[in-house]
Amino acid sequence: MQPVSISDEISRIGLGQSAAAQPTGGDLGQQDFLTLMIAQFRNQDPFKPMNNGEFLGQLAQFGTVDGIERLNTGFTGLSQSLNADQVLQATNLVGHTVLAVSDSAYLPAEGNFRGAVELSSSAQNVQVDITDSSGQLIRRMDLGQRPAGLVDFQWDGLTDGNKRAAEGRYSISARAIRGVTVEGAQTLIKADIASVNLGRQGKTMTLNVAGGDVLLMNQIRSIL
Repeated sequence: MQPVSISDEISRIGLGQSAAAQPTGGDLGQQDFLTLMIAQFRNQDPFKPMNNGEFLGQLAQFGTVDGIERLNTGFTGLSQSLNADQVLQATNLVGHTVLAVSDSAYLPAEGNFRGAVELSSSAQNVQVDITDSSGQLIRRMDLGQRPAGLVDFQWDGLTDGNKRAAEGRYSISARAIRGVTVEGAQTLIKADIASVNLGRQGKTMTLNVAGGDVLLMNQIRSIL
């Protein structure tokens, strides 16, 4: 039997022309690879058989590349599915009040804003400080002795001097006092979700709240 080369077999089954026409460089598919490998086995020189190690190496190399391609395809599909699910969750939040991790809140011209302090353990006293854009402390609220968990608070917009603070965004900080120990505590705000920015063109999806504040999905602790 006259040995047939791989290049001859490519020409016989027409893979050369289809590969040449491919703009991606003519990569062979899995079926094409197996067809060529079988043809190489059938037409090898019986006195110079193909080395088993070489065959297994080629097969393993192709299998690795094919597996990576399948994995990439699977991750792409998973990512698209997760994005669609996140968009659905975000749009369902519109019109609802949420509790979100934040160190600032917007005070309207009339009314107040509400929030919470998260305590890892009970405290003899919990203090919440409200500061303006210049960093000046304008109100300190003592919430008293509280157990571990979420401690609600509400700022009526009045300063320590009993004057109405101007409309705008204010910073919030909190501390837990336990004897002689003072420990910072995480603050959260209660906000009404007005609309959703879907974050197209690679931008992160965000939630719009009153006063122009923006929240990320991972800031949302609960829906009230």
